[in-house]
Amino acid sequence: MIIRKYEPKDEKGWVRCRVLSFLDSAYFDNVLKEKEKYENNSIELVAVEEGNIVGLIDIELESDIGQVCSNDQFLSGMIWHIAVHPDYRKQGIASKLLDKAEELSKQHGIERIEAWTRDDEFVRNWYIKHNFIERDSYLHVYMEGGNEIKDAITPEIPKLYPIQAFAHYVGEEKEKIKEQFKRVHECMMFDKQL
Repeated sequence: MIIRKYEPKDEKGWVRCRVLSFLDSAYFDNVLKEKEKYENNSIELVAVEEGNIVGLIDIELESDIGQVCSNDQFLSGMIWHIAVHPDYRKQGIASKLLDKAEELSKQHGIERIEAWTRDDEFVRNWYIKHNFIERDSYLHVYMEGGNEIKDAITPEIPKLYPIQAFAHYVGEEKEKIKEQFKRVHECMMFDKQL
């Protein structure tokens, strides 16, 4: 396996790897049809095995403090994507991608890395194992038809009937929200000083 910079010809494999890696996670429905492009400099790496993309990491880099990340003290980088194809897990690929991305981040003057992720225990444990600290969280709330939407959303447009909705909850009554809606995920922010 080799780790190298992402190239435009990798896009189809990148998308396929990301989709498959997210299927058994809380992000199972966060499907991208093409790879994101970043406004700022970025570190975009892929892990390649026998010509196939089996892992990836994308980190967007700040050139000014607070430009991309939530911290206002350190020049930071945001991990937008990190994924390993399910057939290649438990081989240290994500760790190798992170190590290389951290090395490159330091070369760009980045002092801190930030990541937001949902409440999958295996993901949370991976970040903690790699010396990230959980700093903040809010809720991702999915509403499906019936009373879930009716009790939460009142459309101002006549004859408009919401069927599904997605919302962020940033208040203090997280447990109440978790009880009220069937699908709620805690979205947690982890960071790490480099």
